[in-house]
Amino acid sequence: MAERDREAPVRCCSYHTVQRWFPVLRWLPQYSLGWLQLDLLAGVTVGLTVVPQALAYAEVAGLPVQYGLYSSFMGCFVYCLLGTAKDVTLGPTAIMSLLVSSYAFHDPAYAILLTFLSGCIQLAMGLLHLGFLLDFVSCPVIKGFTSAASVTISFNQVKNILGLHNVPRQFFLQVYHTFQRIGETRAGDALLGLVCLAVLVGLRAMKGHIPRIHRVELLSVRISRLIVWATATARNALVVLFAGLVAYSFQVMGSQPFTLTGETPRGLPPFQLPPFSKAEANSTVPFSEMVQDLGAGLAVVPLMGLLETVAIAKAFASQNNYRIDPNQELLAMGLTNLLGSFVSSYPVTGSFGRTAVNAQTGVCTPAGGLITGLDLVPLCVTFLLCFWEVQYGIVAGILVSGVLLLYTIARPRIKLSEHGVLLMQPASGLHFPAVESLRDAMHRWALAVSPPRCVILDCTHVSSLDYTVVMGLADLLREFQKRGVTLTFSGLQGHVLQVLLSADLEGFQHFPSVEEAEKGHSAELDGRCRVLLHGASGNMLPESGLIQ
Repeated sequence: MAERDREAPVRCCSYHTVQRWFPVLRWLPQYSLGWLQLDLLAGVTVGLTVVPQALAYAEVAGLPVQYGLYSSFMGCFVYCLLGTAKDVTLGPTAIMSLLVSSYAFHDPAYAILLTFLSGCIQLAMGLLHLGFLLDFVSCPVIKGFTSAASVTISFNQVKNILGLHNVPRQFFLQVYHTFQRIGETRAGDALLGLVCLAVLVGLRAMKGHIPRIHRVELLSVRISRLIVWATATARNALVVLFAGLVAYSFQVMGSQPFTLTGETPRGLPPFQLPPFSKAEANSTVPFSEMVQDLGAGLAVVPLMGLLETVAIAKAFASQNNYRIDPNQELLAMGLTNLLGSFVSSYPVTGSFGRTAVNAQTGVCTPAGGLITGLDLVPLCVTFLLCFWEVQYGIVAGILVSGVLLLYTIARPRIKLSEHGVLLMQPASGLHFPAVESLRDAMHRWALAVSPPRCVILDCTHVSSLDYTVVMGLADLLREFQKRGVTLTFSGLQGHVLQVLLSADLEGFQHFPSVEEAEKGHSAELDGRCRVLLHGASGNMLPESGLIQ
């Protein structure tokens, strides 16, 4: 009996470990028929959306259109087992397609190898619990890159709408050649493209104004609204189908005013090893050279894939009241890309558009404005340099963010206020680069004035101290004592207070709050005044006596 009792916690611990690695085990035992109905509806809706999107994204990536389809299905199976966000769908996206276009040289072999290596890197990061690295990439860098990517991708479609060919893919050259050759526009492509855009915009706007279906309404009304909702939701697939039928009709009649994609291979891709070498006309490119050619893409693609997926997952998790595990998301995405490389997939990540459809919530993120002030600097740097080279924009944005972060650490804002004495409150923590900034502020506002002023240092926001900070505070206390004024601390957290007490600083005084520190200063000032008055009367009496 005792042996069974000892075995029970072991089995429980093992089961929780398996659940942590395979989140599907958390919800599968509670799966119900009601969930199945909703999952089927979401699956069909997303399926109608992903096909036309995959074809378009492959073109953005500079690859044959079938590679968009090859990249669409592996994530569905892997993320179901390993993902922690119920709404997220993995697959080709606009941003990832743009990165593939930049690093894979429009070559499927390089794109597939990039998928394999990205999956290995993401998988390793997940196993090593490196999801915290996301905290070091600031929001302006992400916004700057995604804004630049949206502009680049949008303008990349202009040449397709106009039916222009052999336009360079580099953004500035593309803009120049598009406007230079606008007279070569094919009327059929432009007309069909504009009509399709108008239909897409109209259906999207219509979906946002469909009233909720109520059971008390007539069946015919409910069916009508359901048809309108389904049409608006599947608008991408319906527009592709419409355009295909129009093009086919012209072909049957013996004319073709549109530019066609051409033949697409049928069936599923073969399950085979990713290309670890590439055969060219008279030579073979070895694995090591292909890796060198991929260059910065081996860092940028895995990182951006993780950023996009976790950002989307966090948005929907916050909206729908559940939590995600960034390390588990790394494992899910890493394994998706790793296995996807065996079916000719290019790198995939979480798709915001399809996730929104999957969650049946429409537009799910607020249309936030641009961040003002210095946070705007890395956004602009990333945004502008991404038009030159994607990797330069991201790296430069991260570097600028890092410099700004270090600057705020080294030069924290200090709030000054008058409370009988001078109250100084650092707006953030005190780290060793900030000691000189604090010393300069105290000299300027307290010690360099005449007469010198007492100071209360409000340390409410100080959560840790290192040796350099402690030594700097000791120097400040000595300087204040030399000037005959006091430096008092207030609001120190318990563990920080213990550090300063252990340092045995000469003249150190601490009060739990600013109010108590002010009372302490008032009492000390009254005591000094009494001592001063008593000393003055004792000296004057003999003199007056001598005078008398």
